[in-house]
Amino acid sequence: MVGGVVAALLIHTFLLQSFYIPSESMQNTLLINDYVVVNKLAYKLGSVQHGDIVVFKGWDGEDTIKRVIGVGGDHVKCCDDKRRITVNGTPLDEEGKYLYPGVYPSGRDFDVKVPKGRVWLMGDHRNNSADSRFYMDDGHQGTISEDDIIGRAFLRYWPLNRISFLSRPDTFSVVH
Repeated sequence: MVGGVVAALLIHTFLLQSFYIPSESMQNTLLINDYVVVNKLAYKLGSVQHGDIVVFKGWDGEDTIKRVIGVGGDHVKCCDDKRRITVNGTPLDEEGKYLYPGVYPSGRDFDVKVPKGRVWLMGDHRNNSADSRFYMDDGHQGTISEDDIIGRAFLRYWPLNRISFLSRPDTFSVVH
């Protein structure tokens, strides 16, 4: 029994962790009261990628979950003439993929060059997400250090009728 407890503690500390979704900022991908599993080794073995859903120490120090839109070196801008967000000049086709139905990709214009080692993050329900756009005056243009990322959410396991893997959308395959 002690071995099982030690194994569970090691897994929780170094490999996997469960997180509760308290807000609507990631709807419809994640709903209030969903639970996700986060791979804490994901970025020890590789780099943060566009489209990943990550849990990180947020601007207020709380555990926060958002989608990675830009990584170090990217130029992230809102919006082009069709009101789409662009990454390195490439428009993102977000509608019907993960963006909450009926909302614009952003109601707030921005133009950010993401510093190396940092990421630009946004919720999927842009009207109800306090994300990078809201912290642009924080001295880091709203970006978060990669060191503050706890891990990549890869599985929604609760409620049982919504169990599914969380994969990167094809939307980001065109970003270079």
